[in-house]
Amino acid sequence: MRFPQTFIDDLKRQADIVRIVQDYVTLKKTGANWVACCPFHKETKPSFSVNPSKEIFYCFGCQKGGSVFNFVMEIERATFPEAIKIVAEKSGVPLPKMIDDGRFEARQRESDQVIELNQWALQWWQDQLQSKAARSVREYLKERGITEETSQTFKLGFAPDSWEALSTHLRQKGATQEQLEKSGLVVTKDEGGSYDRFRGRLMFPVFDAQGKPIAFGGRILDPEGEPKYLNSPETSAYVKGRHLYGLHLTRDEIRRAGFAILVEGYLDLIVPYQFGVRNVVASLGTALTPEQVKLIGRFARKVVVNYDGDRAGVQAAKRAIETILAEDIEVKVLVLPDNADPDDFIRKHGVSEYQRRRGEAQPHIQFVIDQAVRDRSLQNPADKAVAVEETLPFVRAVRNRIQKREYFDIVMDSLRVQGDQRRELWQQVRGGASTDAGAVQKVITRRVQPTVAEEKLLGLLLASDELRNIILPRLEPTDYEGLATAPIFQSLKELGADDKEISFESLSEATADNSITAEVLPRLMINTAAQSFDESLADANSCLDALRLMKLDRDIDELGSRIAEADRAGEDELRDQLAMKKLELSKQRGSFLPHGKAAN
Repeated sequence: MRFPQTFIDDLKRQADIVRIVQDYVTLKKTGANWVACCPFHKETKPSFSVNPSKEIFYCFGCQKGGSVFNFVMEIERATFPEAIKIVAEKSGVPLPKMIDDGRFEARQRESDQVIELNQWALQWWQDQLQSKAARSVREYLKERGITEETSQTFKLGFAPDSWEALSTHLRQKGATQEQLEKSGLVVTKDEGGSYDRFRGRLMFPVFDAQGKPIAFGGRILDPEGEPKYLNSPETSAYVKGRHLYGLHLTRDEIRRAGFAILVEGYLDLIVPYQFGVRNVVASLGTALTPEQVKLIGRFARKVVVNYDGDRAGVQAAKRAIETILAEDIEVKVLVLPDNADPDDFIRKHGVSEYQRRRGEAQPHIQFVIDQAVRDRSLQNPADKAVAVEETLPFVRAVRNRIQKREYFDIVMDSLRVQGDQRRELWQQVRGGASTDAGAVQKVITRRVQPTVAEEKLLGLLLASDELRNIILPRLEPTDYEGLATAPIFQSLKELGADDKEISFESLSEATADNSITAEVLPRLMINTAAQSFDESLADANSCLDALRLMKLDRDIDELGSRIAEADRAGEDELRDQLAMKKLELSKQRGSFLPHGKAAN
Protein backbone atom coordinates (compact mmCIF):
# COMPACT_ATOMS: atom_id res chain seq x y z
CA MET A 1 0.00 0.00 0.00
CA ARG A 2 1.19 3.55 -0.73
CA PHE A 3 0.19 7.17 -0.44
CA PRO A 4 -1.15 8.93 -3.55
CA GLN A 5 1.62 10.67 -5.49
CA THR A 6 -0.42 13.88 -5.60
CA PHE A 7 -0.45 13.94 -1.79
CA ILE A 8 3.33 13.37 -1.64
CA ASP A 9 3.93 16.22 -4.09
CA ASP A 10 1.59 18.58 -2.20
CA LEU A 11 3.17 17.67 1.14
CA LYS A 12 6.64 18.39 -0.20
CA ARG A 13 5.50 21.87 -1.24
CA GLN A 14 3.69 22.52 2.04
CA ALA A 15 6.41 21.24 4.36
CA ASP A 16 8.76 23.90 5.71
CA ILE A 17 12.12 22.15 5.31
CA VAL A 18 13.87 24.70 7.53
CA ARG A 19 11.46 24.20 10.42
CA ILE A 20 11.61 20.41 10.13
CA VAL A 21 15.41 20.30 9.93
CA GLN A 22 15.56 22.62 12.95
CA ASP A 23 13.89 19.89 15.00
CA TYR A 24 17.19 18.04 14.69
CA VAL A 25 19.86 20.67 13.92
CA THR A 26 20.48 24.26 15.05
CA LEU A 27 20.46 26.30 11.84
CA LYS A 28 21.85 29.78 11.30
CA LYS A 29 20.69 32.09 8.48
CA THR A 30 23.42 32.94 5.99
CA GLY A 31 22.24 34.73 2.85
CA ALA A 32 19.62 32.67 1.03
CA ASN A 33 20.58 29.51 2.92
CA TRP A 34 20.52 28.18 6.46
CA VAL A 35 23.73 26.49 7.64
CA ALA A 36 24.88 24.20 10.47
CA CYS A 37 27.40 21.54 11.34
CA CYS A 38 26.31 18.38 9.56
CA PRO A 39 24.29 15.91 11.67
CA PHE A 40 25.51 13.00 9.55
CA HIS A 41 29.26 13.30 10.16
CA LYS A 42 31.55 14.94 12.69
CA GLU A 43 32.92 18.37 11.76
CA THR A 44 33.92 21.63 13.43
CA LYS A 45 33.12 24.04 10.58
CA PRO A 46 29.57 24.14 9.14
CA SER A 47 29.26 22.50 5.73
CA PHE A 48 25.57 21.56 5.95
CA SER A 49 23.20 23.86 4.09
CA VAL A 50 19.40 24.13 3.64
CA ASN A 51 17.87 26.11 0.80
CA PRO A 52 14.15 26.78 1.51
CA SER A 53 13.36 28.17 -1.95
CA LYS A 54 14.69 25.04 -3.65
CA GLU A 55 13.32 22.81 -0.86
CA ILE A 56 16.59 20.87 -0.56
CA PHE A 57 19.49 20.28 1.82
CA TYR A 58 23.11 19.43 1.03
CA CYS A 59 26.34 18.77 2.94
CA PHE A 60 29.55 19.77 1.19
CA GLY A 61 31.47 17.52 3.58
CA CYS A 62 29.77 14.12 3.27
CA GLN A 63 27.82 14.91 0.06
CA LYS A 64 24.47 13.85 1.47
CA GLY A 65 21.52 15.82 0.18
CA GLY A 66 17.97 15.81 -1.17
CA SER A 67 14.43 16.71 -0.21
CA VAL A 68 12.85 16.98 3.20
CA PHE A 69 11.84 13.30 2.85
CA ASN A 70 15.48 12.30 2.21
CA PHE A 71 16.55 14.23 5.29
CA VAL A 72 13.99 12.54 7.56
CA MET A 73 14.73 9.10 6.11
CA GLU A 74 18.45 9.59 6.80
CA ILE A 75 18.28 11.12 10.25
CA GLU A 76 15.44 8.91 11.53
CA ARG A 77 16.66 5.80 9.69
CA ALA A 78 13.09 5.61 8.42
CA THR A 79 11.50 4.08 5.34
CA PHE A 80 9.95 6.39 2.74
CA PRO A 81 6.34 5.82 3.97
CA GLU A 82 7.50 6.42 7.55
CA ALA A 83 9.22 9.64 6.46
CA ILE A 84 6.01 10.83 4.80
CA LYS A 85 4.08 10.25 8.03
CA ILE A 86 6.67 12.13 10.08
CA VAL A 87 6.81 15.11 7.72
CA ALA A 88 3.00 15.25 7.54
CA GLU A 89 2.73 15.17 11.33
CA LYS A 90 5.33 17.90 11.78
CA SER A 91 3.62 19.98 9.11
CA GLY A 92 0.11 19.52 10.52
CA VAL A 93 -1.10 17.88 7.32
CA PRO A 94 -3.62 15.03 7.74
CA LEU A 95 -2.69 11.75 6.10
CA PRO A 96 -4.95 10.60 3.25
CA LYS A 97 -6.33 7.16 2.74
CA MET A 98 -3.62 4.88 1.38
CA ILE A 99 -4.21 3.61 -2.13
CA ASP A 100 -5.91 0.21 -2.26
CA ASP A 101 -6.24 0.01 1.52
CA GLY A 102 -9.70 0.82 2.79
CA ARG A 103 -8.83 -0.38 6.29
CA PHE A 104 -6.02 2.11 6.84
CA GLU A 105 -8.25 5.09 7.55
CA ALA A 106 -10.43 3.18 10.04
CA ARG A 107 -7.42 1.81 11.92
CA GLN A 108 -5.80 5.23 11.98
CA ARG A 109 -8.99 6.74 13.40
CA GLU A 110 -9.16 4.02 16.06
CA SER A 111 -5.48 4.58 16.93
CA ASP A 112 -6.08 8.32 17.32
CA GLN A 113 -9.03 7.59 19.65
CA VAL A 114 -6.88 5.28 21.80
CA ILE A 115 -4.18 7.94 22.07
CA GLU A 116 -6.77 10.54 23.01
CA LEU A 117 -8.14 8.33 25.82
CA ASN A 118 -4.58 7.61 26.95
CA GLN A 119 -3.93 11.34 27.12
CA TRP A 120 -7.01 11.87 29.27
CA ALA A 121 -5.99 8.96 31.50
CA LEU A 122 -2.42 10.09 32.10
CA GLN A 123 -3.54 13.64 32.90
CA TRP A 124 -6.06 12.29 35.43
CA TRP A 125 -3.50 9.91 36.95
CA GLN A 126 -1.02 12.80 37.26
CA ASP A 127 -3.66 14.74 39.20
CA GLN A 128 -4.34 11.71 41.41
CA LEU A 129 -0.65 11.54 42.34
CA GLN A 130 -1.19 14.71 44.37
CA SER A 131 -4.17 13.27 46.28
CA LYS A 132 -4.17 12.03 49.89
CA ALA A 133 -4.61 8.45 48.67
CA ALA A 134 -1.27 8.71 46.83
CA ARG A 135 0.77 9.66 49.89
CA SER A 136 2.54 6.28 50.04
CA VAL A 137 3.34 6.53 46.30
CA ARG A 138 4.89 9.99 46.75
CA GLU A 139 6.92 8.65 49.68
CA TYR A 140 8.08 5.74 47.53
CA LEU A 141 9.23 8.13 44.79
CA LYS A 142 11.02 10.25 47.38
CA GLU A 143 12.80 7.16 48.75
CA ARG A 144 13.91 6.28 45.25
CA GLY A 145 15.29 9.80 44.84
CA ILE A 146 12.80 10.84 42.14
CA THR A 147 12.29 14.63 42.17
CA GLU A 148 9.03 16.43 41.43
CA GLU A 149 10.58 17.81 38.23
CA THR A 150 11.50 14.33 37.03
CA SER A 151 8.04 13.05 37.90
CA GLN A 152 6.54 15.81 35.75
CA THR A 153 8.99 15.14 32.90
CA PHE A 154 7.98 11.48 32.71
CA LYS A 155 4.34 12.26 33.56
CA LEU A 156 4.21 9.73 36.39
CA GLY A 157 0.83 9.20 37.96
CA PHE A 158 -1.24 7.20 40.41
CA ALA A 159 -4.15 4.89 39.61
CA PRO A 160 -6.46 4.81 42.67
CA ASP A 161 -7.42 1.45 44.10
CA SER A 162 -10.89 1.66 42.58
CA TRP A 163 -12.72 -0.59 40.14
CA GLU A 164 -14.29 2.19 38.07
CA ALA A 165 -12.78 5.57 39.00
CA LEU A 166 -10.91 5.97 35.70
CA SER A 167 -13.76 4.56 33.61
CA THR A 168 -16.18 7.04 35.19
CA HIS A 169 -13.81 9.93 34.47
CA LEU A 170 -13.31 8.89 30.84
CA ARG A 171 -17.05 8.50 30.26
CA GLN A 172 -17.54 11.99 31.63
CA LYS A 173 -14.99 13.15 29.04
CA GLY A 174 -17.11 11.56 26.30
CA ALA A 175 -15.63 8.08 25.87
CA THR A 176 -17.98 5.29 24.85
CA GLN A 177 -17.88 1.74 26.25
CA GLU A 178 -16.56 0.47 22.91
CA GLN A 179 -13.74 3.01 22.95
CA LEU A 180 -12.87 2.10 26.53
CA GLU A 181 -12.59 -1.57 25.65
CA LYS A 182 -10.46 -0.88 22.56
CA SER A 183 -8.13 1.36 24.57
CA GLY A 184 -6.90 -1.43 26.84
CA LEU A 185 -7.51 0.79 29.88
CA VAL A 186 -10.28 -1.52 31.09
CA VAL A 187 -10.82 -5.27 31.35
CA THR A 188 -14.03 -6.64 29.88
CA LYS A 189 -16.09 -8.85 32.18
CA ASP A 190 -17.60 -12.12 30.90
CA GLU A 191 -21.07 -11.06 32.04
CA GLY A 192 -20.77 -7.70 30.31
CA GLY A 193 -19.36 -4.35 31.32
CA SER A 194 -15.79 -3.72 32.42
CA TYR A 195 -13.53 -2.58 35.24
CA ASP A 196 -10.35 -0.49 35.37
CA ARG A 197 -7.23 -2.45 34.42
CA PHE A 198 -4.85 -0.38 36.58
CA ARG A 199 -5.76 -0.04 40.27
CA GLY A 200 -3.60 1.00 43.22
CA ARG A 201 -0.48 1.41 41.08
CA LEU A 202 2.26 3.92 40.30
CA MET A 203 1.76 4.67 36.60
CA PHE A 204 4.46 4.99 33.95
CA PRO A 205 3.14 6.29 30.61
CA VAL A 206 4.81 4.87 27.50
CA PHE A 207 5.24 7.27 24.58
CA ASP A 208 6.14 6.64 20.97
CA ALA A 209 9.15 8.35 19.39
CA GLN A 210 7.01 11.39 18.58
CA GLY A 211 5.81 11.76 22.18
CA LYS A 212 2.29 10.33 21.89
CA PRO A 213 1.02 8.27 24.85
CA ILE A 214 0.46 4.77 23.47
CA ALA A 215 0.52 2.50 26.54
CA PHE A 216 1.14 2.27 30.28
CA GLY A 217 3.00 0.28 32.87
CA GLY A 218 1.79 0.13 36.46
CA ARG A 219 3.85 -0.86 39.52
CA ILE A 220 2.11 -2.22 42.59
CA LEU A 221 3.47 -0.90 45.91
CA ASP A 222 1.71 -3.40 48.14
CA PRO A 223 4.34 -6.09 48.96
CA GLU A 224 1.61 -8.72 48.74
CA GLY A 225 0.26 -7.42 45.43
CA GLU A 226 0.67 -9.33 42.19
CA PRO A 227 1.89 -8.90 39.56
CA LYS A 228 4.63 -6.43 40.48
CA TYR A 229 4.30 -4.74 37.06
CA LEU A 230 1.16 -4.70 34.92
CA ASN A 231 1.38 -3.53 31.31
CA SER A 232 -1.11 -2.40 28.68
CA PRO A 233 -2.27 -5.00 26.16
CA GLU A 234 -1.73 -4.46 22.46
CA THR A 235 -4.07 -1.95 20.83
CA SER A 236 -4.38 -0.21 17.47
CA ALA A 237 -1.92 2.39 18.86
CA TYR A 238 0.48 0.01 20.60
CA VAL A 239 2.21 -3.16 19.41
CA LYS A 240 4.58 -4.82 21.85
CA GLY A 241 8.21 -4.91 20.79
CA ARG A 242 8.00 -1.89 18.50
CA HIS A 243 8.67 0.90 20.98
CA LEU A 244 11.35 1.94 23.47
CA TYR A 245 10.66 3.61 26.78
CA GLY A 246 11.99 7.16 27.07
CA LEU A 247 13.05 7.52 23.43
CA HIS A 248 10.87 10.60 22.89
CA LEU A 249 12.98 12.40 25.52
CA THR A 250 16.41 10.96 24.74
CA ARG A 251 16.52 10.61 20.96
CA ASP A 252 18.35 13.92 20.34
CA GLU A 253 20.99 13.16 22.98
CA ILE A 254 21.46 9.65 21.56
CA ARG A 255 22.07 11.18 18.15
CA ARG A 256 24.48 13.75 19.58
CA ALA A 257 26.41 11.20 21.67
CA GLY A 258 26.55 8.70 18.82
CA PHE A 259 25.48 5.77 21.00
CA ALA A 260 22.57 4.58 23.14
CA ILE A 261 22.69 3.01 26.60
CA LEU A 262 20.11 0.22 26.71
CA VAL A 263 18.56 -0.62 30.09
CA GLU A 264 15.68 -2.85 31.14
CA GLY A 265 13.21 -1.06 33.40
CA TYR A 266 11.47 2.26 33.92
CA LEU A 267 13.53 3.43 36.90
CA ASP A 268 16.73 2.16 35.25
CA LEU A 269 16.10 4.93 32.72
CA ILE A 270 14.45 7.60 34.89
CA VAL A 271 17.20 7.80 37.54
CA PRO A 272 20.13 8.11 35.06
CA TYR A 273 18.11 10.68 33.11
CA GLN A 274 17.55 12.72 36.27
CA PHE A 275 21.30 12.68 36.96
CA GLY A 276 22.14 13.86 33.45
CA VAL A 277 22.62 10.61 31.53
CA ARG A 278 20.29 11.43 28.66
CA ASN A 279 21.32 9.00 25.88
CA VAL A 280 19.46 6.06 27.39
CA VAL A 281 16.46 3.93 26.37
CA ALA A 282 14.67 1.01 28.02
CA SER A 283 13.41 -2.16 26.38
CA LEU A 284 10.15 -2.12 28.38
CA GLY A 285 11.01 -5.24 30.35
CA THR A 286 10.61 -7.63 27.40
CA ALA A 287 13.17 -9.44 25.27
CA LEU A 288 14.70 -6.96 22.83
CA THR A 289 13.15 -7.25 19.36
CA PRO A 290 14.54 -6.54 15.88
CA GLU A 291 11.98 -3.72 15.54
CA GLN A 292 13.31 -2.06 18.68
CA VAL A 293 16.88 -2.36 17.44
CA LYS A 294 15.90 -0.79 14.11
CA LEU A 295 14.34 2.05 16.09
CA ILE A 296 17.60 2.63 17.99
CA GLY A 297 19.47 2.42 14.70
CA ARG A 298 17.64 5.48 13.42
CA PHE A 299 19.60 7.58 15.91
CA ALA A 300 22.88 5.76 16.59
CA ARG A 301 24.88 2.77 15.34
CA LYS A 302 26.43 1.92 18.70
CA VAL A 303 24.74 0.46 21.78
CA VAL A 304 25.95 -0.14 25.33
CA VAL A 305 23.82 -2.85 26.95
CA ASN A 306 23.49 -2.19 30.71
CA TYR A 307 21.18 -4.87 32.09
CA ASP A 308 21.23 -6.27 35.63
CA GLY A 309 24.28 -8.37 36.46
CA ASP A 310 22.36 -11.34 37.89
CA ARG A 311 21.93 -14.57 35.95
CA ALA A 312 18.62 -13.47 34.40
CA GLY A 313 20.11 -10.12 33.39
CA VAL A 314 23.16 -11.78 31.82
CA GLN A 315 20.97 -14.11 29.76
CA ALA A 316 18.80 -11.18 28.66
CA ALA A 317 21.93 -9.24 27.69
CA LYS A 318 23.20 -12.15 25.60
CA ARG A 319 19.87 -12.39 23.75
CA ALA A 320 19.94 -8.63 23.19
CA ILE A 321 23.48 -8.78 21.79
CA GLU A 322 22.50 -11.33 19.13
CA THR A 323 19.51 -9.22 18.10
CA ILE A 324 21.58 -6.02 17.90
CA LEU A 325 24.41 -7.65 15.93
CA ALA A 326 21.91 -8.89 13.35
CA GLU A 327 21.17 -5.22 12.54
CA ASP A 328 24.89 -4.47 12.03
CA ILE A 329 25.14 -2.24 15.11
CA GLU A 330 28.24 -2.18 17.32
CA VAL A 331 27.63 -3.54 20.83
CA LYS A 332 29.39 -3.15 24.15
CA VAL A 333 28.27 -4.46 27.53
CA LEU A 334 28.38 -2.76 30.93
CA VAL A 335 28.02 -5.05 33.96
CA LEU A 336 27.99 -3.07 37.19
CA PRO A 337 29.60 -4.55 40.33
CA ASP A 338 27.56 -6.55 42.85
CA ASN A 339 24.89 -7.19 40.19
CA ALA A 340 23.67 -3.61 40.65
CA ASP A 341 21.18 -2.05 38.23
CA PRO A 342 21.79 1.50 36.90
CA ASP A 343 19.21 2.98 39.27
CA ASP A 344 20.81 1.59 42.45
CA PHE A 345 24.39 2.13 41.28
CA ILE A 346 23.99 5.83 40.41
CA ARG A 347 22.17 6.65 43.63
CA LYS A 348 24.88 4.87 45.64
CA HIS A 349 28.07 5.76 43.74
CA GLY A 350 27.16 8.83 41.69
CA VAL A 351 26.87 9.56 38.00
CA SER A 352 30.60 10.26 37.49
CA GLU A 353 31.51 6.75 38.60
CA TYR A 354 28.74 5.35 36.40
CA GLN A 355 30.05 7.22 33.37
CA ARG A 356 33.60 6.09 34.11
CA ARG A 357 32.54 2.47 34.16
CA ARG A 358 30.40 3.00 31.07
CA GLY A 359 33.53 4.24 29.29
CA GLU A 360 35.18 0.92 30.17
CA ALA A 361 32.31 -1.21 28.87
CA GLN A 362 33.43 -4.51 27.34
CA PRO A 363 33.21 -5.30 23.63
CA HIS A 364 30.35 -7.75 23.29
CA ILE A 365 32.57 -10.66 22.30
CA GLN A 366 34.70 -10.37 25.43
CA PHE A 367 31.58 -10.31 27.60
CA VAL A 368 30.29 -13.46 25.90
CA ILE A 369 33.65 -15.21 26.28
CA ASP A 370 33.87 -14.31 29.98
CA GLN A 371 30.41 -15.75 30.56
CA ALA A 372 31.24 -18.90 28.58
CA VAL A 373 34.40 -19.75 30.55
CA ARG A 374 32.93 -18.94 33.96
CA ASP A 375 33.06 -22.06 36.17
CA ARG A 376 34.54 -24.09 33.30
CA SER A 377 38.02 -25.47 32.62
CA LEU A 378 39.43 -25.17 29.11
CA GLN A 379 41.60 -28.19 29.91
CA ASN A 380 38.42 -30.27 29.98
CA PRO A 381 37.32 -31.08 26.39
CA ALA A 382 33.62 -31.20 27.35
CA ASP A 383 33.78 -27.81 29.11
CA LYS A 384 35.74 -26.35 26.22
CA ALA A 385 33.21 -27.62 23.69
CA VAL A 386 30.32 -26.01 25.62
CA ALA A 387 32.23 -22.71 25.85
CA VAL A 388 32.87 -22.69 22.09
CA GLU A 389 29.26 -23.65 21.41
CA GLU A 390 28.01 -20.73 23.54
CA THR A 391 30.21 -18.12 21.87
CA LEU A 392 29.98 -18.98 18.17
CA PRO A 393 26.37 -17.72 17.70
CA PHE A 394 27.66 -14.24 18.55
CA VAL A 395 30.25 -14.57 15.80
CA ARG A 396 27.73 -15.87 13.25
CA ALA A 397 25.40 -12.94 13.97
CA VAL A 398 28.01 -10.43 12.76
CA ARG A 399 27.15 -9.40 9.21
CA ASN A 400 30.44 -7.81 8.16
CA ARG A 401 32.77 -10.55 6.86
CA ILE A 402 35.99 -8.89 8.07
CA GLN A 403 34.59 -8.24 11.55
CA LYS A 404 33.21 -11.77 11.68
CA ARG A 405 36.70 -13.20 11.07
CA GLU A 406 38.21 -10.85 13.65
CA TYR A 407 35.68 -11.87 16.30
CA PHE A 408 36.18 -15.53 15.38
CA ASP A 409 39.93 -15.20 15.94
CA ILE A 410 39.34 -13.49 19.29
CA VAL A 411 37.12 -16.39 20.40
CA MET A 412 39.56 -19.04 19.18
CA ASP A 413 42.52 -17.32 20.86
CA SER A 414 40.65 -16.89 24.13
CA LEU A 415 39.36 -20.47 24.19
CA ARG A 416 42.73 -21.89 23.07
CA VAL A 417 41.46 -23.55 19.89
CA GLN A 418 44.21 -24.20 17.34
CA GLY A 419 45.03 -26.08 14.16
CA ASP A 420 42.55 -28.27 12.36
CA GLN A 421 39.80 -27.63 14.92
CA ARG A 422 40.06 -23.88 14.25
CA ARG A 423 39.89 -24.36 10.49
CA GLU A 424 36.88 -26.67 10.70
CA LEU A 425 34.99 -24.30 12.97
CA TRP A 426 35.63 -21.37 10.64
CA GLN A 427 34.14 -23.35 7.77
CA GLN A 428 31.02 -23.84 9.92
CA VAL A 429 30.82 -20.16 10.88
CA ARG A 430 31.78 -18.29 7.72
CA GLY A 431 28.42 -18.78 6.00
CA GLY A 432 26.60 -17.16 8.93
CA ALA A 433 23.93 -19.88 9.11
CA SER A 434 23.18 -21.55 12.43
CA THR A 435 25.18 -24.73 12.97
CA ASP A 436 24.03 -27.81 14.79
CA ALA A 437 25.51 -27.74 18.29
CA GLY A 438 26.48 -31.37 17.80
CA ALA A 439 28.82 -30.35 14.99
CA VAL A 440 30.73 -28.02 17.32
CA GLN A 441 30.86 -30.70 20.01
CA LYS A 442 32.16 -33.20 17.48
CA VAL A 443 35.04 -30.94 16.43
CA ILE A 444 36.14 -29.93 19.93
CA THR A 445 35.73 -33.27 21.71
CA ARG A 446 37.15 -35.36 18.87
CA ARG A 447 39.70 -37.76 20.30
CA VAL A 448 43.31 -36.74 19.79
CA GLN A 449 44.91 -39.50 17.72
CA PRO A 450 48.41 -40.75 18.60
CA THR A 451 51.21 -39.38 16.42
CA VAL A 452 53.69 -41.61 14.64
CA ALA A 453 56.51 -40.42 16.92
CA GLU A 454 54.76 -41.25 20.20
CA GLU A 455 53.54 -44.68 18.99
CA LYS A 456 56.99 -45.60 17.72
CA LEU A 457 58.70 -44.46 20.91
CA LEU A 458 56.30 -46.42 23.07
CA GLY A 459 56.74 -49.51 20.93
CA LEU A 460 60.50 -49.31 21.36
CA LEU A 461 60.25 -48.78 25.12
CA LEU A 462 57.83 -51.64 25.61
CA ALA A 463 60.11 -53.99 23.65
CA SER A 464 63.33 -53.39 25.60
CA ASP A 465 64.07 -53.21 29.33
CA GLU A 466 67.54 -51.83 28.58
CA LEU A 467 66.14 -49.04 26.38
CA ARG A 468 63.59 -48.10 29.09
CA ASN A 469 66.40 -47.78 31.63
CA ILE A 470 68.12 -45.24 29.38
CA ILE A 471 65.16 -43.25 28.01
CA LEU A 472 62.65 -43.11 30.87
CA PRO A 473 64.91 -41.15 33.27
CA ARG A 474 65.31 -38.51 30.53
CA LEU A 475 61.59 -38.35 29.79
CA GLU A 476 59.96 -35.26 31.36
CA PRO A 477 56.19 -34.89 31.94
CA THR A 478 56.19 -31.93 29.52
CA ASP A 479 57.43 -34.29 26.78
CA TYR A 480 54.16 -36.20 26.71
CA GLU A 481 51.70 -33.75 28.30
CA GLY A 482 48.60 -33.40 26.11
CA LEU A 483 49.42 -36.43 23.93
CA ALA A 484 46.83 -39.12 23.28
CA THR A 485 49.13 -41.73 24.85
CA ALA A 486 50.14 -39.61 27.87
CA PRO A 487 48.59 -42.12 30.33
CA ILE A 488 50.87 -44.89 28.99
CA PHE A 489 54.02 -42.75 29.28
CA GLN A 490 52.96 -41.73 32.79
CA SER A 491 52.33 -45.35 33.80
CA LEU A 492 55.70 -46.46 32.43
CA LYS A 493 57.42 -43.78 34.49
CA GLU A 494 55.54 -44.70 37.66
CA LEU A 495 55.91 -48.48 37.30
CA GLY A 496 59.60 -48.07 36.52
CA ALA A 497 60.15 -45.81 39.52
CA ASP A 498 58.47 -48.39 41.80
CA ASP A 499 60.47 -51.20 40.16
CA LYS A 500 57.28 -53.02 39.24
CA GLU A 501 56.77 -55.40 36.36
CA ILE A 502 55.82 -53.76 33.08
CA SER A 503 53.30 -55.96 31.29
CA PHE A 504 50.08 -55.74 29.40
CA GLU A 505 48.15 -56.47 32.60
CA SER A 506 49.95 -53.88 34.75
CA LEU A 507 49.68 -51.15 32.10
CA SER A 508 46.02 -51.96 31.40
CA GLU A 509 45.23 -51.70 35.10
CA ALA A 510 47.13 -48.42 35.46
CA THR A 511 45.35 -46.83 32.45
CA ALA A 512 41.92 -48.46 32.86
CA ASP A 513 39.99 -45.18 32.61
CA ASN A 514 41.41 -44.18 29.19
CA SER A 515 39.62 -45.42 26.05
CA ILE A 516 42.50 -44.59 23.69
CA THR A 517 44.92 -46.61 25.81
CA ALA A 518 42.63 -49.64 25.67
CA GLU A 519 42.68 -49.39 21.88
CA VAL A 520 46.39 -48.63 21.37
CA LEU A 521 48.11 -50.70 24.06
CA PRO A 522 47.52 -54.19 22.55
CA ARG A 523 48.81 -53.00 19.17
CA LEU A 524 51.96 -51.52 20.73
CA MET A 525 52.79 -54.58 22.80
CA ILE A 526 52.23 -57.18 20.12
CA ASN A 527 54.89 -55.60 17.88
CA THR A 528 58.51 -56.39 18.79
CA ALA A 529 61.54 -54.46 17.62
CA ALA A 530 63.34 -56.30 14.80
CA GLN A 531 66.52 -54.21 14.88
CA SER A 532 69.75 -53.82 16.82
CA PHE A 533 69.92 -52.04 20.15
CA ASP A 534 71.96 -49.20 18.66
CA GLU A 535 69.33 -48.66 15.95
CA SER A 536 66.55 -48.76 18.55
CA LEU A 537 68.35 -46.22 20.74
CA ALA A 538 68.89 -43.87 17.77
CA ASP A 539 65.23 -44.18 16.78
CA ALA A 540 64.07 -43.60 20.36
CA ASN A 541 66.18 -40.44 20.60
CA SER A 542 64.77 -39.20 17.27
CA CYS A 543 61.20 -39.82 18.46
CA LEU A 544 61.87 -37.99 21.73
CA ASP A 545 63.27 -35.05 19.76
CA ALA A 546 60.14 -35.01 17.58
CA LEU A 547 57.89 -34.93 20.66
CA ARG A 548 59.86 -32.02 22.09
CA LEU A 549 59.63 -30.11 18.80
CA MET A 550 55.85 -30.63 18.74
CA LYS A 551 55.66 -29.35 22.31
CA LEU A 552 57.61 -26.24 21.31
CA ASP A 553 55.21 -25.67 18.40
CA ARG A 554 52.19 -25.98 20.72
CA ASP A 555 53.75 -23.57 23.22
CA ILE A 556 54.53 -21.07 20.46
CA ASP A 557 50.93 -21.27 19.18
CA GLU A 558 49.60 -20.82 22.72
CA LEU A 559 51.78 -17.75 23.25
CA GLY A 560 50.59 -16.33 19.93
CA SER A 561 46.99 -16.54 21.15
CA ARG A 562 47.87 -14.98 24.50
CA ILE A 563 49.79 -12.15 22.81
CA ALA A 564 46.83 -11.34 20.56
CA GLU A 565 44.51 -11.42 23.57
CA ALA A 566 46.75 -9.07 25.61
CA ASP A 567 47.10 -6.70 22.66
CA ARG A 568 43.34 -6.43 22.20
CA ALA A 569 42.93 -5.82 25.94
CA GLY A 570 45.49 -3.01 25.85
CA GLU A 571 47.78 -4.84 28.29
CA ASP A 572 51.01 -3.65 26.67
CA GLU A 573 53.39 -4.80 29.41
CA LEU A 574 51.97 -8.34 29.43
CA ARG A 575 51.96 -8.41 25.63
CA ASP A 576 55.65 -7.47 25.49
CA GLN A 577 56.56 -10.07 28.13
CA LEU A 578 54.76 -12.79 26.20
CA ALA A 579 56.33 -11.64 22.93
CA MET A 580 59.84 -11.96 24.47
CA LYS A 581 58.98 -15.45 25.70
CA LYS A 582 57.71 -16.43 22.26
CA LEU A 583 60.89 -15.09 20.67
CA GLU A 584 62.97 -17.17 23.07
CA LEU A 585 60.99 -20.31 22.22
CA SER A 586 61.28 -19.58 18.50
CA LYS A 587 65.06 -19.24 18.84
CA GLN A 588 65.15 -22.44 20.87
CA ARG A 589 63.25 -24.23 18.14
CA GLY A 590 65.43 -22.78 15.40
CA SER A 591 68.60 -23.98 17.11
CA PHE A 592 67.15 -27.34 18.13
CA LEU A 593 69.70 -30.07 17.40
CA PRO A 594 68.35 -33.61 17.24
CA HIS A 595 70.37 -36.31 18.99
CA GLY A 596 73.27 -37.67 16.98
CA LYS A 597 73.74 -34.45 14.92
CA ALA A 598 76.27 -31.66 15.48
CA ALA A 599 76.31 -28.05 14.43
CA ASN A 600 78.32 -27.20 11.36
